Amino acid sequence: MNKLINETRVILIGGSSHAGKSTLGRSLAAKLGWSYRSTDKFARHPGRPWMGANGKALPEYVAEHYRTRSIEALFLDVLSHYEKNVLPQVESIVYSHAFDLSTQCLILEGSALWPEFVANLVGENGVKAIWLTASDQLLGNRIKRESDFSNVGEDEKHLIQKFLDLTLFYNKRMRETVERLGFICIDVESVSMAAADLL
Repeated sequence: MNKLINETRVILIGGSSHAGKSTLGRSLAAKLGWSYRSTDKFARHPGRPWMGANGKALPEYVAEHYRTRSIEALFLDVLSHYEKNVLPQVESIVYSHAFDLSTQCLILEGSALWPEFVANLVGENGVKAIWLTASDQLLGNRIKRESDFSNVGEDEKHLIQKFLDLTLFYNKRMRETVERLGFICIDVESVSMAAADLL
């Protein structure tokens, strides 16, 4: 582990929404004394279709986004957003941390780290990557708890269910892609977060 960490400058943590990326990323960064960043801050997509902790009402354009698109259309739309708006920033940041030894080592996490998009970044240049996955039940429980699903109206429930269906679709396609590319995928339910030691 220590030898691999000494040779590593950047760790990418991908996965679907609510898989535990930020929890693992912050924990690893604190343990290693590295910098931590989330791709969520780079270019926000419509995001989660429920009222946030700040109490702000859900913008109508977000509701409309989920209300009018199929699950596959939502999936393709978010991948397009990641590729056009987030990936260029990811590449710049990763190259900076990987090759400039004066920069701090980095943990970078986010759903935008789609395996095919970042495949060329991972390898001998000091960049490692893992993807987190979880069961449909775990993801559903986390999303329904955070969104207060049981206490919202029917229209809100419909939008939250659409987001959940998108998350499950993303998770399934992501697992298939990670397996096809031969990357590391960690099931957060069956393996302790200490499995990040695989890096």
